[in-house]
Amino acid sequence: MSEQTQEGRPTARRVVVVGAGMAGVQTAVALRDQGFDGTVTVVGAEPHQPYDRPPLSKAVLLGTSEGSAFDVDFEGLGIELELGREVLGLRPADHELDTERGPVPYDVLVLATGAQPIRLPGAEGVPGVHLLRTLDDAERLRPVLARQHDVVVVGAGWIGAEFATAAREAGCAVTVVEAADRPLAGALPAEVAAPMAAWYADSGAVLRTHARVAHVEPGEVVLDDGSRLPAGAVVVGIGARPATSWLAGSGVELGAHREVVADAGLRTSVPDVYAVGDCASFPSGRYGERLLVHHWDNALQGPRTVAANIVGASTDEPLAVYDPVPYFWSEQFGRFVQYAGHHADADRTLWRGDPSGPAWTVCWLREDRLVALLAVGRPRDLAQGRRLIEAGTSMDPLLLADPARPLKTATAPA
Repeated sequence: MSEQTQEGRPTARRVVVVGAGMAGVQTAVALRDQGFDGTVTVVGAEPHQPYDRPPLSKAVLLGTSEGSAFDVDFEGLGIELELGREVLGLRPADHELDTERGPVPYDVLVLATGAQPIRLPGAEGVPGVHLLRTLDDAERLRPVLARQHDVVVVGAGWIGAEFATAAREAGCAVTVVEAADRPLAGALPAEVAAPMAAWYADSGAVLRTHARVAHVEPGEVVLDDGSRLPAGAVVVGIGARPATSWLAGSGVELGAHREVVADAGLRTSVPDVYAVGDCASFPSGRYGERLLVHHWDNALQGPRTVAANIVGASTDEPLAVYDPVPYFWSEQFGRFVQYAGHHADADRTLWRGDPSGPAWTVCWLREDRLVALLAVGRPRDLAQGRRLIEAGTSMDPLLLADPARPLKTATAPA
């Protein structure tokens, strides 16, 4: 199956990557960048040329872009694409992947299947109910916006806010229903998310919190309080879960959220199998807990570690460790929102600027070290703060709270 080195150690000559999104494509590219000269095959379920997802909720949706294909010369890099090929299972003992077109052998396998959106219970098959995850989803929604339908968005998370923004720009009447008491309830503390509720009204959208969907009928969403909302279209944005059901029975360990449990080098519990991106969690030494990060930057950064460990396995290089400062951004209601770090264990929260204004930042500290920050319209705070988090620099809280002071100069004296 594998060629042998002179010392008798197997050298991986055939890497198969499952998933043709950002994590999968970047893994293939990183392998070539790092000198891997064996076969690299990317297997993707969708028939489209591999594409980036963030433009789907804006440019593709509004028709200002036809697509968002990656600018990658797959042929020039010697990367084989197997598109429109659904993966059905994994047999590690045979080093084979099962697909609808038959088995695919591998020496090293990389799991990069991402996440799939959670569907609204009881809404399957109802006309006019949409998800927004794939290029096909965006293309189905584009004419809905062009016709300026009344739109109900279920879920006031990141994707719900981004879609509501695009729908308002297209001239649709938009109502967003959220079961929690605030937007982004699963992502941010109440005091941080609270100012964002006003953004909806400012844009002309209606935000209804404490609102649960009882059921969806053609043209209407019925809430559990009996109220009925007209809906030419319903867009569901209630979260996503790792796309790992196909791994049942494979022996690959899955975690509490059904994600692949990877180690510090993004190796799975099965030999010669790695996992990266939205489908995998990893142990963070920086934050002292296992992280599952469903964001673009994680899918961009993790592949470099995977490639380094695949290449290094044949040369006895030390394990490359993946321990990033998580980062993501969102464009919503005319605001550029950025987040870096992980605030779960913070013991202090500081504000820079007025949250009712157009630009402000929230900083989370633990023992005077910056562990996370959220920047609204303050990209310089984010860039400087991310470096301070990476360095573990001690901060002076009084200086940090001054929005006129560059964040990098708010450090504690040595």
